[in-house]
Amino acid sequence: MKETDDKTRETAKKLFGAGIKIDPPYLMWKEYDRDLANDFSRFITGNLYSRTVLTLPERQMAACAMLAALRAGEELRLHVNAALNVGCDPAKLAEVFFQLATYAGMPTVNEALVVYRDVLKERGQWPIERPAEK
Repeated sequence: MKETDDKTRETAKKLFGAGIKIDPPYLMWKEYDRDLANDFSRFITGNLYSRTVLTLPERQMAACAMLAALRAGEELRLHVNAALNVGCDPAKLAEVFFQLATYAGMPTVNEALVVYRDVLKERGQWPIERPAEK
């Protein structure tokens, strides 16, 4: 269990240790049940997020796309910040949100872009550099 706890702390620091100040859900979970919060954290951050099949940036781009599609704004805010912390390209992350139009509709795209822009502004990274179209 010590190895999983170490991976959990290491991965959580990479994801949530910089950028804007957001309390991770773990703190809320702990208010209800400390043991269950630790189990959730070990599974999500220590086991799932520390797998190497996907890189952390790839995993975060997938998480951001899914959270945006679910219209889970607060969780999206947390994961957009984490995505930037682990090196996701800001222009590519914007493109991921535009891709949602086909599958989740323009209101979903618009909500995701608002969350994304707000996080970028808080981090002092707005506006993003736009890539040249080919």
